[in-house]
Amino acid sequence: MNIMTPIRRENPTCPEFIVGVEPPADRTKKALWFVFRGREILLKLHKNPGAIPKLLDFGELGLSGIREQYLGTLDGMHCYSIELPEDAEAPEGMKFADLRQAYSEISEGCFAIISKAVQIMEWDRTNQFCSRCGTKTLQKPGERGKECPDCGELFYPRISPAVIVLIRKGHEILLARSPNFPPGMYSLIAGFVEPGESAEAAVVREIKEEVGIEVKNITYFGTQAWPFPNSLMIGFTAEYNSGDIRPDGFEIEDARWFSAEKLPALPGKISISRKMIDHFLKEEGLDV
Repeated sequence: MNIMTPIRRENPTCPEFIVGVEPPADRTKKALWFVFRGREILLKLHKNPGAIPKLLDFGELGLSGIREQYLGTLDGMHCYSIELPEDAEAPEGMKFADLRQAYSEISEGCFAIISKAVQIMEWDRTNQFCSRCGTKTLQKPGERGKECPDCGELFYPRISPAVIVLIRKGHEILLARSPNFPPGMYSLIAGFVEPGESAEAAVVREIKEEVGIEVKNITYFGTQAWPFPNSLMIGFTAEYNSGDIRPDGFEIEDARWFSAEKLPALPGKISISRKMIDHFLKEEGLDV
């Protein structure tokens, strides 16, 4: 049985992606190939008509894949992800790009499929053997899952929920710098949800731990799949309540209040953090 589930499109102009588990019995038309070397994706240098290789067979690239995963269809075109060995070289006219670099070069709709592709590829790679008894796992028919033929343990792709929050104080927002950010860039406070913790409780805890302030009026904003490494970002807004900013010096090296007119360098447009900041700017009457 082939289970196909359409993904709802927030933007009706974006191509429709339909999740698939069972690949077609034979390939008679070109497919999109999302090819990964670790956390790098293979992109065409000349992106006309697109950055992702479109081929009848992966072998046309002259590369040897370790494993292949079927993803589904994008506007009727079959999609696959491929895992390459670490020493693979990019074919002529192509390059390997780090995912963080790639997300600044491609469309939001394409990046959403890349996010899915890399996470399915890594799930396949890390679940070849049962973590309970060590037996080689088998693909579970009709599902995106693996099953241990010995002890019956099941393994499905997992995501790590994380919260990200825009904190307002009048006409200012709190922006913070991680030591890993590019020079001069600031973003919103974010962190992973702990076991047994609600998303709202994680908002309160992360803000207190990272910058030392208290917030109120926590409100849901939206979500975004984020493949760094396998997160579901859950966006919230909140209002400043009390306390002085005290960066923890580990995850946050600097944090400040910024007005809409004097913002620092910000994350790319695709990220949910930027969408939340742009929403704030619109509320302040500024064009984005």
